[in-house]
Amino acid sequence: MLVGYVSNERYVALPNILFEFRGQDMVTTARSTIAGAVYADITPGVYEVVLGGNGFGSKIVQMQASATEHHHFRLLTDDLFGYMWPKCVKADERSEFRVHAVCEYELELWRYGAQKEFIRRIGTFDEHGPRATMQITPDGDYSQTGTEWNKHGYHSKALSQTIQAPDRSGLYYLHARDKDGHFFSFPWVVAPAKPTAKLAVLAADLNWNAYNSFGGRSNYINADCLPPTPVVNARLELNRYTEEEHRTYDSATYAPLSLERPDPYNHIDEEEGLSDPIAGRQGCHMAAAEWRFLGWLEQQGIDYDLYGESQFHFDELSLDQYQCLAITTHPEYWSKDMYFRLKKWVFERGGRLIYLGGNGLNCEVELLDDHRVVYHNTPWSHSEPQLKPDGGEYESRFDKRQESEANLLGVVFSFAGIMTAAPYKVIDASHWCFEGTGLKNGDTFGEKSLHQRIPGGASGHETDKISAQSPANTQLLAKGLNPDEGGAELVEHEPDGGGAVFSAGSICWPASILVDDAVSRITANVIRRYLGD
Repeated sequence: MLVGYVSNERYVALPNILFEFRGQDMVTTARSTIAGAVYADITPGVYEVVLGGNGFGSKIVQMQASATEHHHFRLLTDDLFGYMWPKCVKADERSEFRVHAVCEYELELWRYGAQKEFIRRIGTFDEHGPRATMQITPDGDYSQTGTEWNKHGYHSKALSQTIQAPDRSGLYYLHARDKDGHFFSFPWVVAPAKPTAKLAVLAADLNWNAYNSFGGRSNYINADCLPPTPVVNARLELNRYTEEEHRTYDSATYAPLSLERPDPYNHIDEEEGLSDPIAGRQGCHMAAAEWRFLGWLEQQGIDYDLYGESQFHFDELSLDQYQCLAITTHPEYWSKDMYFRLKKWVFERGGRLIYLGGNGLNCEVELLDDHRVVYHNTPWSHSEPQLKPDGGEYESRFDKRQESEANLLGVVFSFAGIMTAAPYKVIDASHWCFEGTGLKNGDTFGEKSLHQRIPGGASGHETDKISAQSPANTQLLAKGLNPDEGGAELVEHEPDGGGAVFSAGSICWPASILVDDAVSRITANVIRRYLGD
């Protein structure tokens, strides 16, 4: 009978995996097919199953064989992965490092600011048993439940793998290197125990998680749930590639995605420096690009405290203790509590928001607990009109459930200009943000960029524009020269309550800040004015 299917950590079907079914006073062996299917001459019942294959660690699981329900076996590639849990903490709190290695490895702690700063060596790790540092992932859809690494074999206090967060806030990375020469780095956000600066910055860990496909699901592939069989060929099977209109979201409900997983897309190469081009397709809009902004802040002598978005959601960041909040690069996924708490601070209590990203606050998320996040995409297509029952048009997924983010940011993402990049053209050179740049109306700036996925300028990748729901006093300062009127719109608006919002409207903005003098000067002007410096 068909017992089930076997796949790796990306839910790709694994052929030629060996199985041994033990139970009911018998032992039966089997081998998976090219599609990962596992057929065995067994009857329904409880079995102990041993499985493994070349390039994957073997494991032993208990399972209930059924003629109607198929089991999803999962194996983990022989490679080097790791993550911190929790991924975001405050100074002096502890996180556990969870590393998958099949041979001895070493671990170091680094801080990523104006340069990569070595903090300390954590240690060298191996065990007496063969391959004993290999992690064991659950069967089934652990993109929902978390990978649960360190669950097996780490119960002894002598084997504790927790470290205390440094006193200084910032973006930290753990560097893992094994004896076979593999290198893997993974981020750790350390917030201050109490505020130390006037500026708070958010690392977009909720957005990072949306793109994380470890386990076979992200918010971009298999967004609602895992399909019943593992992937044989992505281009032939995944809706992202087979749907002609590219309707990524066609479901009303979505299974949660766990924060408690390794995130290979946030790996940064060991030799990559702050001012180097941003390597990798995903790094251009995730932690690697956010690091460029943090490093620039330190080069400018601007103090900041870093928090994760999830920490803001769980009320570990008190906005009233700061004068200014900066969100950067690609903060696409926010909870309604985060959004309305920020909006109230800006509109009613004089808070100042600097939005240096694109496609931000575009979709509502719901945190079920400390690691399970539901991304409320709704049925949605970015490339087709999304009509309201009254005949109007929704501006975003967030608008469909709450309100358009343009009400706060002054701009909202639209499909025009997507996956292009260009410089900005100055519209209102009299605005104070252009002081010291020498720019005049009609001049261009933002030609230089470290963004390698979509090179071409500071306005790009995904861009935001003024909409019908933008505050009436939103000032248009500059506009990207992207095709089809798709350029990002640089804006500012000042609510009556004394607050202020400056928006760049482009994912590419932080990738230009280190190499384009005008982008750097404009950003510095905004931050220093909003901080009262």
